[in-house]
Amino acid sequence: MQDLQCLIYDYSLAAGLSESYSKALNMLALLVGLLIIIVIADFIARKLLINVFNSLAAKSKTNFDDLLVNHKAPRNIAHIVPLIITLKLFPFVFYDYPEFESHIIVLIKVYGIILTVWIIRSVLKTFESYFKTLPRLRDKPIDSYIQVGMLFIWIIGFASILAVVINLSFLKFFTTLGAASAILLLIFKDTIMGFVASIQVAINDSVRIGDWITMEKYGADGDVIEINLSTVQVQNFDLTITHIPTFALITDSFKNWRGMQSSGGRRIKRSVLLKAKSIQYLTDDKIEKLKDIQLITAYLNQRQNDIVNFNTSNAIDKSTLINGRNLTNLGVFRKYMQSYIENHSGINKDMMIMVRQLAPTPQGLPLEIYAFSADKRWANYEYIMSDIFDHALAAVPYFDLEVFELSTVIDPSND
Repeated sequence: MQDLQCLIYDYSLAAGLSESYSKALNMLALLVGLLIIIVIADFIARKLLINVFNSLAAKSKTNFDDLLVNHKAPRNIAHIVPLIITLKLFPFVFYDYPEFESHIIVLIKVYGIILTVWIIRSVLKTFESYFKTLPRLRDKPIDSYIQVGMLFIWIIGFASILAVVINLSFLKFFTTLGAASAILLLIFKDTIMGFVASIQVAINDSVRIGDWITMEKYGADGDVIEINLSTVQVQNFDLTITHIPTFALITDSFKNWRGMQSSGGRRIKRSVLLKAKSIQYLTDDKIEKLKDIQLITAYLNQRQNDIVNFNTSNAIDKSTLINGRNLTNLGVFRKYMQSYIENHSGINKDMMIMVRQLAPTPQGLPLEIYAFSADKRWANYEYIMSDIFDHALAAVPYFDLEVFELSTVIDPSND
């Protein structure tokens, strides 16, 4: 390079150019030559490195090297070659202009810092993608940890660039930066809180990617699709996306449906409201009529015999129906619904099945059906529950019961 520099300089003088023009022409020619060398070196380095990584990826059983190529780590690493060439050759290009040398050194150092940060970013993004392929880590907030790492890398990189630009040693610069830590803590308050929340969420295993959560405060009701440093993204069942601050997972209450999803069924808990005035004792004629319902025929026969034996042995006066033991239409209907649900194909028979009365309300007496559907998928769950209550509401009149409804009063003046 030095011989070429002398040759160009001598040629320009021989051509009758002044010394200043000769120096400028010399610098421009060498600069063009250096740029050509940098472009060629960068092209060759990228081709060689990418081909090597591709061949290794084809032979390797792990997909980590494939992810390195996808995140352009080899391409970024290859840029180190032209950077080294620039550091070695640029003093010859600006040999006649030493006043530029210090500025060029600063620019090269800044580029080197940015390139280093970019290489580390590619590697961290590769680890992020790789960890997400591991079954035991797939539902963990990997994004949060990678983002924290990148945040520190960018802070160190930015601080290093400032230290280079103002020509201050790294030790003194970071000592000065430590004095401003209170301001930094204030600026990155949400980020720090999000990082702490991510760690607590991971340690307590309170939320995983893929969990169905409900958080009424933020209008979230759906599956967690991403947990990062600042927000948790929830895809609601209407396909909208809700962004929840990560720290809200430890400061606010929410419902996680993972327990239901990992269990053997999804809970059905709904009531039929019955009019209290329709509840009554059953006469023998009504009992005989209800025996036509096959699910409760055996039950009615047994209960009727038990009641008759008890009333007879205790000399109960049955001229008044309330005396002694009796069957009620509500009790028989409750037994019927219990038998119906126990025989329903969509109900998990190994989990709780119960039909119970709740406390009376101004709207009537709630008869609650408590069971678990065998199919936990939302659409199928809703179908099973609707099927049960379709039957329950249609069966109510057979037991001389009435479902409560608000009365509709028609004003004759509107006719």
